[in-house]
Amino acid sequence: MERKANVFNYKTLDDLKEECARLDLKLDFSDDLEILGREAFIREGCVRLPNLLACNPMEGCDGETDGSPGRLTFRRYERQAQGGTGLIWFEAVAVVPEGRSNPRHLWINKGNAGKFEELVTHIKQTACEKFGAANEPAVIIQLTHAGRYSKPGGRPEPMIAAHNPYLDKAQKLDPDLTPVTDEYLDDLREKYAEAALLAKKAGFDGVDIKSCHRYLVSELLSAFEREGKYGGQFENRTRFLTDTISSVRDTLGGHMLITTRMNAYDGIPWPYGWGMDREDHSRCDLSEPLKLIGILSDMGVRMINITMGNPYYNPHINRPYDKGAYIPPEHPLTGVARMVRGTARIQKAYPEMTAVASGYSWMRHFAPYLAAGTIEKGGASVIGFGRESFAYPDFAADILYKGGMQKNKCCISCGRCTEIMRGGGTAGCAVRDTAIYQSAWNEIYGMKGRD
Repeated sequence: MERKANVFNYKTLDDLKEECARLDLKLDFSDDLEILGREAFIREGCVRLPNLLACNPMEGCDGETDGSPGRLTFRRYERQAQGGTGLIWFEAVAVVPEGRSNPRHLWINKGNAGKFEELVTHIKQTACEKFGAANEPAVIIQLTHAGRYSKPGGRPEPMIAAHNPYLDKAQKLDPDLTPVTDEYLDDLREKYAEAALLAKKAGFDGVDIKSCHRYLVSELLSAFEREGKYGGQFENRTRFLTDTISSVRDTLGGHMLITTRMNAYDGIPWPYGWGMDREDHSRCDLSEPLKLIGILSDMGVRMINITMGNPYYNPHINRPYDKGAYIPPEHPLTGVARMVRGTARIQKAYPEMTAVASGYSWMRHFAPYLAAGTIEKGGASVIGFGRESFAYPDFAADILYKGGMQKNKCCISCGRCTEIMRGGGTAGCAVRDTAIYQSAWNEIYGMKGRD
């Protein structure tokens, strides 16, 4: 029998709760949406969040060829600034040109840092003009190296930390491709520090050393089969991330928030995945992620953004959805619950951390109630929305000032934003922001579209 997607068709919150009960999924809901309007302080870097809602990082692939933000980049972040979130987690920005995932991937360097400063200033001024100075959002830049997904010239130029039979097969990689050397990684660590210094001068409130979704730093965390000082045992696999954070802190002088968006679970069989049960890769084993987060906490890191999965290999894990050509192998609520439970375990293990949650967009207009319930129960400190920020950039303003999200403005988890990006276009919502992105989708997939 042909497998069908579990489509979102819940009329009321009670319908959704009943489905959770049927699936034996424990999710906490609350009607107290005012809790999401509380402010928060992150001691490291003295960063203040005016509320507990965030835009999680989503690449737009709309920069200039020199890596600077383009016209559509400015438009996206202006819309987010007018949307009312307390935290804007800026999209992935490459630290070296060979680490870009596409020709229009943002890349911060000495030649264009002024353009990033212009954008950060515009974000903050726009938000303050609309909501007042007390509601200026914090803006964190995500620094990255695309690793095996590097395509700086538009064609794949993969740079792997280690071979992975599952991901290699999906990418059709040459089995003789040589992993990046320890010397390259030593030098790259300093490139992160240089980029972080430029980000500080540009006005960002914090820097994220991206270690998720199987880009280079994330891949190192599961490099069990790699030889040398960056592979094998736990201390080696986590060395690049911890040493890079130390280098960044030394360069910045300790006066800026340093964080990481980290995979807690890859969903890839051991020994090629991170956060896995070694016998059953469908089950999480957070012992190593928790150990690493403890080390980061001891280093003074006070914020962490939690995600899971690989958008190129198992996208249903980090972006639960029910529409599009790809049929998820599990109910989307199962994926939502996995993300919520994983973040809660981390938050409760390290209450001094500000844990930013992911995986809420699929819940549509019921997401605020799950967000409030999660905060109430101590399962996260801040609730982040990724795809939703493309479709519905003012979701936070509607939650905080209008009592909830509007159904007809929500992301429908169709995956078209990702399809545009995979097709080489500029990513955005083809459903809710049709003036720009429907034509981009049509150019790639044809006017008739796809079922």
